[in-house]
Amino acid sequence: MENHPSLNRYDNKVPYVSCGKSGLVLPRISLGLWHNFGDVDDFDEAVKMIQYAFDNGITHFDLANNYGPPEGSAEETFGKILKKQFPNYRDEMIISTKAGHRMWSGPYGDGGSRKYLISSLNQSLKRLKLDYVDIFYSHRYDPNTPLEETMNALSDMVKQGKALYVGISKYPVDKAVEAYSILKANGTPCLIHQDRYSMLSRTIENGILATAEKHGVGFIGFSPLYQGVISDKYLHGIPENSRAAKPSGFLQRNQISPEILEKVTALNAIALRRGQSLAQMALMWCLRTAHVTSVIVGTSSQRQLQDNIDALHYPGLSDEEIATIDTILQQP
Repeated sequence: MENHPSLNRYDNKVPYVSCGKSGLVLPRISLGLWHNFGDVDDFDEAVKMIQYAFDNGITHFDLANNYGPPEGSAEETFGKILKKQFPNYRDEMIISTKAGHRMWSGPYGDGGSRKYLISSLNQSLKRLKLDYVDIFYSHRYDPNTPLEETMNALSDMVKQGKALYVGISKYPVDKAVEAYSILKANGTPCLIHQDRYSMLSRTIENGILATAEKHGVGFIGFSPLYQGVISDKYLHGIPENSRAAKPSGFLQRNQISPEILEKVTALNAIALRRGQSLAQMALMWCLRTAHVTSVIVGTSSQRQLQDNIDALHYPGLSDEEIATIDTILQQP
């Protein structure tokens, strides 16, 4: 890892922007540990990716209690790397984690209850070997728990010093507004809203983005490449080592339909004319609006991460290019 002063890193290859109406700035690209950092993955490659990210200006690392596999192992991996490789750099990092999906068996290992959220954060801190996280999220809206209970638990974690900020993830618009209101009244305003966002997944444009901006809440998008579909990876079939080739997981072969591939092929042609990869153009498309604070990339190698960071070195998309992309995406 390069041993350079933090100010040099701050001015490095990834620009920073304010997160909503807070004093916190986030890099335009953040590194997610949803995949590729579990016990089943290459630890040495994980170290390389974390080091490369940090040395090139990515200071935000996004985790959750159930990232792995197995669940919890991504936090353990990051905790090991943090302790060995970055013992003096904690205050230069934004580390986030979440709870909301099933993490352990029984009635208290899932959802939005105070019992589950506080227990989960305590477990996450042990795995991460940290006293606090910078951002703690409610990972999903739980209709079986009163929203006041969930938000009050988040607020108490901040007041206890176990989290500096709180956020929500994958909340519908009406519940997001209610959550913003409760947190603000508690004196712990919502910092950020996280949800899926890509060229092939645009539902947040129907209210989430505008509502977050109205309430001074930042927005961060995950899966900006639609789990690698919006790249040149699947243009000529499904590679054996790709996510879609695996028998289990969130991306299945049937999701890469002929209609999707036709759109991806047309988008790739635009990227080639711009002299960049489709993945790079897809990231720039997500960041075309100031309403999006950052996007979370999930990479399997340092090379992929470098390619993602290099996206920020290209000129922004023109109005004509954005219109052409919209026409392609709107095709049935």
